[in-house]
Amino acid sequence: MKRFWTEVTVDAERVVRLDDRPVRTPGRVPLALPTPALAEAVAGEWRDVGETVDPRAMPLTGLANAAIDRIAADPAPFAEGLARYAESDLLCYRAESPPELVARQAALWDPLLDWARDRYDVHFTRVTGIMHQPQPVATVERLGAAVATLDPFHLAALSPAVTITGSLVLALALLDGAADADAVWTAAHVDEDFQAEQWGEDYFAIEAREAKRREYDAAVRFLTALGM
Repeated sequence: MKRFWTEVTVDAERVVRLDDRPVRTPGRVPLALPTPALAEAVAGEWRDVGETVDPRAMPLTGLANAAIDRIAADPAPFAEGLARYAESDLLCYRAESPPELVARQAALWDPLLDWARDRYDVHFTRVTGIMHQPQPVATVERLGAAVATLDPFHLAALSPAVTITGSLVLALALLDGAADADAVWTAAHVDEDFQAEQWGEDYFAIEAREAKRREYDAAVRFLTALGM
């Protein structure tokens, strides 16, 4: 789509408008945001559009579209999909060796599991290796209940945080303010960083990681504008 507008504004209902015409989602619903900060952030993406609209350069708009079109009508199935990550959370699967990696995982992951244990009154089964071991039913249910309380906009932003890190605990710690964005990112990439230190990184791995980091950072900006 070619740029056809001159001015981008936000109205009293926090709908983004282009020359006084409301922006609409792909589902043709007005793009109304739940907070002034998020409305201004999304409006900023539309102000930054050049000659043509590039959705890849507008991740906040994309997350808002997902919240409105995909999640709002029936949030429960979407929340359940995210909650399933509690069954195989990254932080519960530990390396057998070398000792340096084992120690690094413990230093970064144990405090976050301790936080989740205290915050949600849950217990975790830790596994050495990659063979799946079920988590306690009460743990899965309580973490799932925490996700189920979230509104569609928080769910939309939490989704990339969960899928990129592979950890529901990390995403909830980010959302709760128990760990900042950089700490969560570092915790999620302990294994990858360790391997890169030992063997180096190739161009494609670096490119893929940078793409994931851009998506993750957009989710963090979205959550921040929501007020976490």
